[in-house]
Amino acid sequence: MTGQTEQVVIVGAGMVGHRVAEEIAQDSNLQVHLIGDEEYHPYNRILLSEVLAGRADLHALTLPEPHHSVQLRRGSGVVGIDREARRVLLADCDELPYDKLVLATGARAFVPPITGLEGEPQHVHVLRTWDDCRDVTARATNAKHAVVVGAGLLGLEAACGLRRRGVPVTVLDLGDRPMKAQLDEAPARALSTALNNLGIDLRLGVTVAEVISAYGETVAVKLTDGRVMATDLMLLSCGIRAEIELAAAAGLEVDQGIVVGPDLATGDPNIFAVGDCAQPPSGMTGLLAPGWRQAEELARRLTRREDELAPASPEIVKLKAAGIDLVTMGVRASEAGPEHRVITLSDPRSGRHVDLVLSEDTLVGVACLGMPSLSASLTVHFERMTPLPADPMTLLIP
Repeated sequence: MTGQTEQVVIVGAGMVGHRVAEEIAQDSNLQVHLIGDEEYHPYNRILLSEVLAGRADLHALTLPEPHHSVQLRRGSGVVGIDREARRVLLADCDELPYDKLVLATGARAFVPPITGLEGEPQHVHVLRTWDDCRDVTARATNAKHAVVVGAGLLGLEAACGLRRRGVPVTVLDLGDRPMKAQLDEAPARALSTALNNLGIDLRLGVTVAEVISAYGETVAVKLTDGRVMATDLMLLSCGIRAEIELAAAAGLEVDQGIVVGPDLATGDPNIFAVGDCAQPPSGMTGLLAPGWRQAEELARRLTRREDELAPASPEIVKLKAAGIDLVTMGVRASEAGPEHRVITLSDPRSGRHVDLVLSEDTLVGVACLGMPSLSASLTVHFERMTPLPADPMTLLIP
């Protein structure tokens, strides 16, 4: 393809794939093709829980229209890669040539091997796509009791959304506290209280052992402690698994994800991977901010830009749950070292808790639950690394 405009094909029109396209599209030497297997315009899947809660609609989730130079193909999955000919084969039997190929195939929801799921009973759902959200929302209209498996970020957001729609909800998790990946024991206890105050039944150390169905519909679940619980809506929030099948079939190295180097290139120098499907040396996170950073880094490589990237933004995790305000960022209190100072304000019975981790006069870690205005001001301090007052306690008690 020497002498012609270089063709960049991006497989996956999710948030990271869309970001790659936007970052490189304004380079006139590149023709960008963005391929999505969903029929919808690219959207913000992080906000699906807001749709479930009735606080947003699909229009609010839609990402900006791609640059006019981007050729967007919706509802057109890629079923094969011919590395020798440098072509991708589409599900409609069409072919598309590429000079550089970017795999942004993302991840799918993990469905654990639970007895009773083999027959695919109705009303067992995951929440990963717009279609998933539509199906869960429709079922919530008539559901009498929902069981959410997984007390992580997405599971709790979904549980709060269902509760806001008036559905009684039980959340199950084998762990000893909710959001264990983000929270220490003290803020997790306060979060448990906040969930109970919303009418959500949180049960820890237990999960579903068997799904019981009748006439093809889910009617109950048997728990690992032997108890049986009636339910007509079950939502699985048990993590994700990278979509690696396309890469594996093309002979690329895969492990938990598509193996890439620090430059995000696979073993084939013309093929790259970013986002939830990629496994760089630094590891996989499942978070959006690292995926966007990868998109920016890859765009610089493909466009041969020499401008330096802005420093990476610190990772901020916000629980987007109807009725609960929780933000965590930076160093956890339990991870603080001798060089850190930790300030804690806790009122677990009311579902409020704050941890501040300081390094000299800079805020380097926060966990803030139940105080929206305070979490907003602490986020500004954390992001901007502004010097703190001589007495940091005044941040909590003005």
